This record gives sequence, structure tokens and C-alpha cells, in this order.
Amino acid sequence: MSRAAVFLDRDGVLVIPRFGEGRSFAPTTLVDYRFYPNAGANLDRLKEAGYTLVVVTNQPDVGRGIIDEAVLQEMHRRLRERMPVDDIQVCRHVNEDACSCRKPKPGMLLEAAEKLGITLDRSFMVGDRKSDIEAGNAAGCSTVFIDLKYKSEENPEDADWTVQSLDEAVDRILTSTDKRRARNHEF
Repeated sequence: MSRAAVFLDRDGVLVIPRFGEGRSFAPTTLVDYRFYPNAGANLDRLKEAGYTLVVVTNQPDVGRGIIDEAVLQEMHRRLRERMPVDDIQVCRHVNEDACSCRKPKPGMLLEAAEKLGITLDRSFMVGDRKSDIEAGNAAGCSTVFIDLKYKSEENPEDADWTVQSLDEAVDRILTSTDKRRARNHEF
């Protein structure tokens, strides 16, 4: 049995980031770690549609020593408590480490697919950065770019959809799923 998944970036998609210098930054303290108000309800909608939900997040501040591992673990405990995620994949490396898991490389998506039996070409990657879309494309997923209007970063040119919010991203995914089921006569 193949499983379809929605892979979700954490900061800027589920978690409200800190903004500055024309872009966003991951929260570094538990006080600043807040979820978008509708994130849980949107993930509930995806779960009800049968998707496996996997958070895939670059967290180089851990590798740089800016965030303690215990703080990251508490952040993810809170995420699991509030949202119906099946897995959280984390890359703690910095760019210079040249690892295979740091987005834009697809390592976290591939690892989750292997672990959870996910069929990547039936799955989606949702993110707010070009690197999220590149990782999703490299893994063979459909991609949804949430455009938060960062001024210092290049937008992806090859996302399947560009939207303004997680609400819109989930609507696109669910509409696409309904069309796919009708085309394949799955009811």
C-alpha cells in the first residue's frame, strides 16, 4: 500500500518566524516559538484526507550553538502536541557541512519516505523558501510555495503552485487530490 504525504517546512509554514533583513529567521527561544493560529486546523484537514504529515526543517542554529538541543526538542514536543504530524525530520547542519539532508537536497524527504512507506510522486512539499521547493522537486513531489514576500531571497520559478498562506496551500492540495481521485475513479 502506497502512502501519500504532505511534507511541511516548519518556520514560515507552521511556526511564525522572526522577520528581519528582508527574510525570516527561526525562533531561537521558547518564548518566541509560536504557531500560526490556523496551522493545526489545516493539518487536521490534510490528515482527514488521508495524508501522512511530515515536518522537514533545516535547523542550522543548533549546529552553530545558538539553540540548545533541549530547546529544539521542546519545540518539537509542543509541535507534536498541537498538530497531527507523523514525523519530524531535522537537519542540524550548516551549509559548510555539505550534508545530504539539508534542503535544497532531498535527504530528509527520502529518509521519511523510506521510514514511513511514502510514495513521493503522490506527495507534496509545502515551503516558504526556494530551498524547500528545490528539495520537493528533487524528491519527485508536487510543490507548493508560500510566498511571504522576502526581499533578500530569490523566489522559486518551478513551484507547481504559489500561494500566500497555509490555508491556500491546503486548499490547492485538497483540490488537486479530488481531481486526481475523480480521474482515477477512486471514490
